Amino acid sequence: MRLLFTFFITAFLHLSHAQITSDKAVEVVQNQLEAYNAKDLEAFVAVFHPEAELYNLGNDTPIAKGADELHSVYGRLFEQSPNLRSDVVSRTVIGNKVMDYEVITGRNNQSEPLYLVAIYEVEEGLICRCYFVRK
Repeated sequence: MRLLFTFFITAFLHLSHAQITSDKAVEVVQNQLEAYNAKDLEAFVAVFHPEAELYNLGNDTPIAKGADELHSVYGRLFEQSPNLRSDVVSRTVIGNKVMDYEVITGRNNQSEPLYLVAIYEVEEGLICRCYFVRK
C-alpha cells in the first residue's frame, strides 16, 4: 500500500512536466506494446532501462530486474504464447507516467483473458519501472 501511495504522490508532484515528457512517455510505452504484440524480444527489451524493475503492485520482490531478467522472463512468455496479444482499453498519462488498462489474451495459451493495469514510469526515453495491478 505504501508503494501505491508513494507512486501517486510522485505522479502528482510531476504534473508540471512539459508536454514533451508526456509525449515521449507515450511513444516509449506504445513502442513497448507493439514489440510485445509482435513478440519481438529484442525490440521489447530495448525500450527498458538496463536496470529496469517490474513489480506486481504490493510486492517488494520484482518480477524482473534488469535486461537479463527481462530477456529471460519475456523470452519464455513469448515462446510459450504464440497467440499472445495485449489490447489497451484506456490510457492515462501524467507527466512521465503512463497507465494502461490492458486486456491480454493468449497468455500461456490460456483461453481466459487477463485484465490488468500497467503503470509505466519513463525516464530519459526508457521505461525504468513498471507496476502491474491484477485481480
